[in-house]
Amino acid sequence: MPQPNMDLIQNGNRLIQEEMSYDVSSLKREHEILISGLNNEQRIIYSSIMEAVATKRGGMFFVYGHGGTGKTYLYRTILSGIRSKGKIALAVASSGIAALLLPGGRTAHSRFHIPINVNDDSTCDIKQRTQVAELLSKTSIILWDEASMAHRNCFEAVDRTLQDILRIEDPKNAEKPLGGKVVVLGGDFRQILLVVIKGRREDIVQS
Repeated sequence: MPQPNMDLIQNGNRLIQEEMSYDVSSLKREHEILISGLNNEQRIIYSSIMEAVATKRGGMFFVYGHGGTGKTYLYRTILSGIRSKGKIALAVASSGIAALLLPGGRTAHSRFHIPINVNDDSTCDIKQRTQVAELLSKTSIILWDEASMAHRNCFEAVDRTLQDILRIEDPKNAEKPLGGKVVVLGGDFRQILLVVIKGRREDIVQS
């Protein structure tokens, strides 16, 4: 049976309850199997990310690799490892299909309420002290797959929003990338790049 962390869900936050409803015992067994199958390179990345989560020092990681290199396997290992400890790990992707490959995955636009039309000044539609804000505050790690297919303004909007939400806990978070959260971005720059309508090569690179 699931063993939720009652300290996190006692306030009745439905979003936190959903993320804490995983069967911890099952995840521990799954994690043991997955971690035993990591290759040396995956194990180094895994260890670095898990250390950042354990020490709460924050950090941004980018996992680059083309299809078939084991990125999804690594993501599943990280997610099961975090969730089996009763912590919250948010799994998102830039596309719906990619999100389906992640346990508990959702699109980044849905999870972070990113505006459809983003610009250099955009922020996410998340207010301080709301349930979504509280969920992000309690989150130990954010894993964002297919990050290379998202416009930079999407990341900047999430960055501004997290800084605004997390500065309530610590004013210094307003100066840290993504509010000081541990964030894992994954993708393949050899895939089709963003489509910029009537854009020139430099416009695509800029985006």
